[in-house]
Amino acid sequence: MSDESLTTPVITLLIVDDHPVVRDGLRGMFESAPGFAVVGEAANGVEALAAAAAADPDVILMDLRMPGGAGVDAIRELTRRRARAKILVLTTYDTDSDTLPAIEAGATGYLLKDAPRDELFTAVRAAAEGRTVLSPAVATRLVCAVRAPRSAAEPLSAREREVLTLVARGTSNREIASELFISEATVKTHLTHLYAKLGVGDRAAAVAVAYERGILGRAER
Repeated sequence: MSDESLTTPVITLLIVDDHPVVRDGLRGMFESAPGFAVVGEAANGVEALAAAAAADPDVILMDLRMPGGAGVDAIRELTRRRARAKILVLTTYDTDSDTLPAIEAGATGYLLKDAPRDELFTAVRAAAEGRTVLSPAVATRLVCAVRAPRSAAEPLSAREREVLTLVARGTSNREIASELFISEATVKTHLTHLYAKLGVGDRAAAVAVAYERGILGRAER
């Protein structure tokens, strides 16, 4: 064995995901491969901040939608703190309302959880070196978002406007579903679509942008 192989640096990882099974699977995957060491785990964004400060990992694998502390908020705070770790988003979601805020917050890369094992290893190595890593689907979305001017944004459908109006009144997803005679899952789908069209990531921002652009008037308040 050469001296060079003995001194090859090990990439340290912090795994952030609210599902223990996912964390266990990722830990097992990386600990069985040479060149990686898992130095911590966290179940949400708040825990991730504490774990990152304690372990000072090279790369953080960050889920986005987690109860008790969202991934984007954690990414934004880690960026504000000038954390040394590179953040690689690993999530199920590739919608504009998830992708763009995560990249804008400071994520180095964005992969989906169905990425092959070798692709994930390569992505972590690239992230550790400071290189941007994007799944093909996410890269396409980002290119389209950059090329499409906000003034030419796709208009909201009639149903999306109805949902947005009810959101502006403080109506919950369950109440919206009942009032419009649709399922909660359908409400969430409409929200995802209108978030993407408005270029926002949550209900409050959607309402604010809608008033700013005149999509909603005073009557909807």
